[in-house]
Amino acid sequence: MSAPLRSDGWSVRPSFVPHGAVTPVTLLADENALTQLAGVPTVAWQTPWSELSNIQFVRFARGMALFATAAGVRYCWRNPSRNDFEALRAIVIAHGGVVAHHRRRAGVYSVALVVLIAALAGGIGSWLFRNSSVSSELTDARHVNLTLKDLPTGWYLAPALEATPLADIFSAPGKVETLPTKPTKKKKQNAVLTEIFGDFAKCLGVTPQRDRVYGAAGQLADYQVSSQIFASSSYGGIEAVSTSQYYHTTTMVQRDTAEMSRTNFGSCFVTSNIALVRALNNAKLPTTNEGVNYRPVTFLRGWSRGGEAVLSLPNVSGSSHLVMVEITSGHYEVTLGVLVNDWPASETFVSSLTSTLLSRMVSPSSKPE
Repeated sequence: MSAPLRSDGWSVRPSFVPHGAVTPVTLLADENALTQLAGVPTVAWQTPWSELSNIQFVRFARGMALFATAAGVRYCWRNPSRNDFEALRAIVIAHGGVVAHHRRRAGVYSVALVVLIAALAGGIGSWLFRNSSVSSELTDARHVNLTLKDLPTGWYLAPALEATPLADIFSAPGKVETLPTKPTKKKKQNAVLTEIFGDFAKCLGVTPQRDRVYGAAGQLADYQVSSQIFASSSYGGIEAVSTSQYYHTTTMVQRDTAEMSRTNFGSCFVTSNIALVRALNNAKLPTTNEGVNYRPVTFLRGWSRGGEAVLSLPNVSGSSHLVMVEITSGHYEVTLGVLVNDWPASETFVSSLTSTLLSRMVSPSSKPE
């Protein structure tokens, strides 16, 4: 191998010691080890390549990210520059790592995210058109979502450059989706989405015309907004995000809840989300219902159901568990998404997150300041 590589301008998550420096970071890489120089004054950390597992190196339109697991902790280094990409790429490949290029999604798959934004916990069928006040309803919708204060010590905002599947199926953090002020021309749905949504309806035992989640019988929320994506090294690596929706009437929520109360809703719903992620990543769609029902344990009035399934993607070694939970109460429908390596060890924790969200839906005083 050529001379050791020195690459500046990195940051790291999580820190290597509690409250340790995460920036500035310099990476030194040679044939034997990866060394990190972090903070001012500099603190060095070195580990042999043989002790790093699941090494992944991703190039983005702007920047690059290196992922590796050491002593059971999943680390992410990111750099807004791509100056050293080729040199580091050769080193990663030489030590058994996977290199990927994160391309902007285009073509028929690009509409899947837009459709799912509408579909999450509410339906993409009929559009309702009315004028309403944004102030209190939108504020309430924002305040229901997860915040960093809800999570244990050690959690952090997922790096913006990280190619997490949760970003494929949840809308951009803080972006408000509202009902259109006037009718829009209906576009023909592409064949991939037709297959995914048709499979969901068949799995649930309803026709696409009567399906309220993806089908023609659904309705859109007045307001929809997502939280940030949060991450931690707990449970072998875990990420969590929520989307809150506020509906004009409680009857709309009750009708959605009635459909989602069908016995196998959780397994069908998580399988449909697995299919959407795979479609966006040019992978084969599931041929069977791959999900397992999961019912969070909560002690508050309200309703929640979920599902869990293994998510595997091409060019990404290993697999994680995708957990999708729907929660309804009053005017609200909330979707909780969790991507975790260690399941079912994290099951109780996901139930706790569900309880946190449900408490905000049923009690305004429990909302974060």
